Amino acid sequence: MRPLVDLVGPGPTAPRTVAGLDVAYAEDGDRLAAAVTVLDAATLAVLDTAVTTGRAAFDYVPGLFAFRELPALLTALDRLTVEPDLLVCDGHGLAHPRRFGLACHLGVLTGRPAVGVGKTRLIGDWTEPGHRRGSWTPLLDGTEPIGRVLRTQDGVKPVFVSVGHRMDLDNACAQVLKLAPRYRLPETTRTADRLCRTELLRSA
Repeated sequence: MRPLVDLVGPGPTAPRTVAGLDVAYAEDGDRLAAAVTVLDAATLAVLDTAVTTGRAAFDYVPGLFAFRELPALLTALDRLTVEPDLLVCDGHGLAHPRRFGLACHLGVLTGRPAVGVGKTRLIGDWTEPGHRRGSWTPLLDGTEPIGRVLRTQDGVKPVFVSVGHRMDLDNACAQVLKLAPRYRLPETTRTADRLCRTELLRSA
């Protein structure tokens, strides 16, 4: 599936709706909740949500983590009533050992533009970006750029942005900054994280 990834884009520069996707695991590590929240890109108000619970569909294998989460995330996406113009995944896209992380996988399967925003580095070397919001440095695997290390707020830890599907890296970073006006993580990730964690507690 990797050859199907569109790394050129450029993708929507003014999406109307943006979806955040996240998965939370119960303490036993097997039960999970997958959540999708759709936000108005201009106001960041939540327009639609969907969540599903179940069991991990695939054993944990380094580099193949997406297979554990994809079935539940696709089920949640199918339950939406508002179509998202852009998917923002709590994970990586091109910045992956196989150049096919969760954001790439979801983008190819759904046909939608997708971006990966990781809290931590999966692979690659980088230097610390500048202190100010919007500063970035390249994330490199050898000499190959695979993403950017982006500062979303002054002085906070950066995030790791990579292209998933039908987006270019400049646009991906611009959209992430728009979605993170106050906090380190984009509002898409924050709202989806709260939803799946709340669902896990409710269904325990």
